[in-house]
Amino acid sequence: MVELARVIRDLREEVGQAIAAAEGEALRFELGSIELDLSVALESSGQAGAKVRFWVVESGADAAVRATSAQRVSLTLRPALAGADDPPYVSGRAGAHER
Repeated sequence: MVELARVIRDLREEVGQAIAAAEGEALRFELGSIELDLSVALESSGQAGAKVRFWVVESGADAAVRATSAQRVSLTLRPALAGADDPPYVSGRAGAHER
């Protein structure tokens, strides 16, 4: 299992790479909402004041965890660049017929 925070951190890094790749490209895509549908397992300790941790269930482990405490969680993330009013763009490759 992977921590939910790690999944979001890795997603941020991947989207950042796609945004950086958009610079100077002829064909770009406006980045809209990113929707994630995840299976998560909850973990909490019996200590007072302890936090609940969310673990994303990796592919293949879903069946084993589902029998215990796995839940489905949907997240909608709206990417924005710090200090920018316009939405971020990601790149695509222009074909030979496009300029």
